[in-house]
Amino acid sequence: MRPILLKGHERPLTFLKYNREGDLLFSCAKDNTPTVWFADNGERLGTYRGHNGAVWCCDVTRDSTRLITGCADTTAKIWNVQNGSLLYTFQFEAPVRAVEFSLGDKLAVITSDPFIEQVSAIHVKRIASDLSKQSADSVITLKGPQGRINRVVWGPLNKTIISAGEDAIIRMWDTETGKLLKESDKETGHQKTITSLSKSADGSHFITGSSDKSSKLWDTRTLTLMKTYKVEAPVNACAISPLLDHVVIGGGQEAMSVTTTGHRAGKFEAKFYHKILEEEIGGVKGHFGPINALAFNPDGRSFSSGGEDGYVRLHHFDSDYFNIKL
Repeated sequence: MRPILLKGHERPLTFLKYNREGDLLFSCAKDNTPTVWFADNGERLGTYRGHNGAVWCCDVTRDSTRLITGCADTTAKIWNVQNGSLLYTFQFEAPVRAVEFSLGDKLAVITSDPFIEQVSAIHVKRIASDLSKQSADSVITLKGPQGRINRVVWGPLNKTIISAGEDAIIRMWDTETGKLLKESDKETGHQKTITSLSKSADGSHFITGSSDKSSKLWDTRTLTLMKTYKVEAPVNACAISPLLDHVVIGGGQEAMSVTTTGHRAGKFEAKFYHKILEEEIGGVKGHFGPINALAFNPDGRSFSSGGEDGYVRLHHFDSDYFNIKL
């Protein structure tokens, strides 16, 4: 499995996202410029220029026509995927951390960080089909979690919103009323900051990664803890295979202590675990620094990883991978 190295970012990667067909890969980094690549050969298609800070997150519509990005410059922007033009900018009072389009792309959920006197918040925006008529108003704004909200996703049929972040608690909110419906159990849940959250292909369950050196699998409707994967280093990214019962987990030490360790000691590899049996299957080395982003292609036949080293590594699985039986 020889990786294809995608070099287009000057700063550490923060997020990776495939479109629904799996032919495009979108990457975000701390260098202000979200980038789109061909997912099969790693050719760079283009960039989206207009942000003025680290871009933390992105999402793409079901038909791959619009891209939404969340940035530390206190904006979330909607772009035309095809020609890279900026279509609309949502302005906030604080840095934007996480974004996701709803099922059907009529809504978007956006989180803003705590900043000076602002508390962290989750904003739901209605997305107009004609963006010249787009409103800046929020349909609903949710407040309550302490610290940053690092990830936010839509629950089944857009009825709920699931958020996770610095306070290590996963919360489920009612989209209509804004009421807090459920919280993850403090005893069995994560003990430190939740850094990443990624849904399964059918949305029935999701995986979280945390600085407490573990990844956990949860039921989307009930927030029941189903599986726990113990890792040797803090987890920055995780993803669920859409094809096999595998999860991939990546991380490494915090960036500040990286210079004092070799790449072996730093545990900078993407590790594969069996989703059901919780056993480690194998690992993919390569990054010279912590892995900050992971994503599976929707066809399950390749995955990509983004590191603190500024590279995206695109891995196409060999046929042997699909013969793994535990």
